[in-house]
Amino acid sequence: MTTPFARIAGLWLLVTTACLAADTGYQKEVTVAQPTRLDWTFVVSNQSVVDPPAEWLQGYDSQQQRYELFVPPAKAKNDGLPMILFISAGDAPAGWNQLESVCKQKGIVFASPYGAGNNTAMPRRVKTVLDVLDDVRRQHRIDPDRTYIAGFSGGGRVACAIAFALPELFGGAMPVCAGGELREEPWLRHRAIDRLSLAFLTGTEDFNQSEVERFRGPMFSEMGIRTKVVVVPKLGHAIPDAKSFQTAIEWLDAGAVERRKLAKQYPASHTLSDAAPRREEQAKALLDEGLLRLKDRKTTFAGLMQLQGVMTRWADLPAAEAAKKTLLEYESKAEKPWEADDIAEQRKFLIARVRALDAYASGKLPDQYVKQRPDMAKAAIALWQDVIEDGQDAKAASEGKRRIPELKKLAE
Repeated sequence: MTTPFARIAGLWLLVTTACLAADTGYQKEVTVAQPTRLDWTFVVSNQSVVDPPAEWLQGYDSQQQRYELFVPPAKAKNDGLPMILFISAGDAPAGWNQLESVCKQKGIVFASPYGAGNNTAMPRRVKTVLDVLDDVRRQHRIDPDRTYIAGFSGGGRVACAIAFALPELFGGAMPVCAGGELREEPWLRHRAIDRLSLAFLTGTEDFNQSEVERFRGPMFSEMGIRTKVVVVPKLGHAIPDAKSFQTAIEWLDAGAVERRKLAKQYPASHTLSDAAPRREEQAKALLDEGLLRLKDRKTTFAGLMQLQGVMTRWADLPAAEAAKKTLLEYESKAEKPWEADDIAEQRKFLIARVRALDAYASGKLPDQYVKQRPDMAKAAIALWQDVIEDGQDAKAASEGKRRIPELKKLAE
């Protein structure tokens, strides 16, 4: 005999199953349900802004934003589902045609916003992308250690900007035919080194191949960021095929083990999909991590830079005052061994940049960039002169003395 409870339970199961079925598979258009809880303002500034200027969004409505979505039917593993968030160079979504087979084979969530192309102002573009990311994260259990933000051309540059500002949300970035710059904040550079993997895709016929293959890729790699460049034969400035993406994704996934280890040691280094810390919570978590890092001489400099980051990013919060107090205490110490770490890091980044810029300026350039060669060469000369003047890396200084005469020929 079927009891009323059994009938109700059976009905609940049918409804639940139907909802889950509706939530999987491919959907051409999904509408964002609520504004993002993620700190989009920090991507376009150096602070977490409570009341962003009106001109940043100009009547933008999160609940009018749409995106293309694929959710695999397989159940999420303990760590959650992997995800690719793809930013188009145009107003329509992009990437699904090339990534469909890979996402279906590997059980990867795919999302790509409408209205986030190169003609969209940066604040609005970032807000759109993070509205979409948070909407997916609210509905599905997403693994932040295997969430990869990707994009084509200008979309790839935006993907880098978002990943470098909010690394806790991503395992890495996958820019296509484009690159990006690290943030200026030292603690975010440390996060990129410790956490992110960068898989650049370009083609032998892409006019940005030189930038990606000779400049961005080698520079980030020498800085200590896990980096791979995939060069696709006969590909122009276009989105590559599934095989190329599969190579990049498998390489990105290989770094997930280390990202999870980092998260166990420093929980604030990643944000789970069922969490969206408020400003106060995030500031406190990063403050606590910074203080923990101060206890180990090897990570003292990183800890101090993280406290500096808290003080700047959340200047209006109690965590900023606590960070400032500790920073002043360390500044008053008679001995400051971490200052040597600061100088060594600046030297490392300087040498990485000048070597990559030198290679970029000296090699083959596409027609549209040839006129920029003299300025590139002059910039490389100036950086080599800084290396020579510093004089602490004898090998690099000797390299600079050897390279400057050659670069001067290109600068004329």
